[in-house]
Amino acid sequence: MLDAPHRSAAGLSSTPAPARAVPEQGTALVSGATTIASGGGLTDRYAAALYAHADEQHLLDTVVSEMETLGRTIDASVDFRRLLGSPLIDVNQATRAALAVLEQEGYSKPVRDFVGVVAANRRLRSLRGIVQAFASLVAERRGIVTAQVATAHPLTDVQRQQLRARLIEAGYGNVNIHESVEPDLLGGLVVRIGARLYDTSLKSRLQRLQYAMKGAA
Repeated sequence: MLDAPHRSAAGLSSTPAPARAVPEQGTALVSGATTIASGGGLTDRYAAALYAHADEQHLLDTVVSEMETLGRTIDASVDFRRLLGSPLIDVNQATRAALAVLEQEGYSKPVRDFVGVVAANRRLRSLRGIVQAFASLVAERRGIVTAQVATAHPLTDVQRQQLRARLIEAGYGNVNIHESVEPDLLGGLVVRIGARLYDTSLKSRLQRLQYAMKGAA
């Protein structure tokens, strides 16, 4: 089992329709009165398709929560990232393995179906980017400020709560934290909110120390 928060699918009153295929290029995804053009980046198109599908099924809050958890699952598991990114694994085998992980972790059917579509289109390598694009779309639709947080290691729940408290103190009450893991930071974290950058990483500190030592020589 992956070391990631468990998501329960309990509480869904009905089984949603399977996620639809996502247009790769030059087409539009149409459902009722909703039309999603396929322009823009690949991750944006997938994110928009998932958002529309979840909204139509009245499961948007569930899908938003589970996609946030999926991002943490990917960041926290080296094995899962290897499964998603390896070109040596057969696409059918990778699809079955990825869906087995999601089912084991309790993800609901809309998210599992969506990942199945991504896998069928041979886009599992882009799944983390799709999760990020989905988070950005949700934040835009809900008027939420997005904080891009990069750390050398996945944040613990306590660290995440502490970070959110500090952001609230800094005036960012309605903020969505998007996490990514960058081992080369060594320690600390880097927070980017719009054009503002807060860098307390060990890598940055060492670089500043190196520059200071060169200046003193």
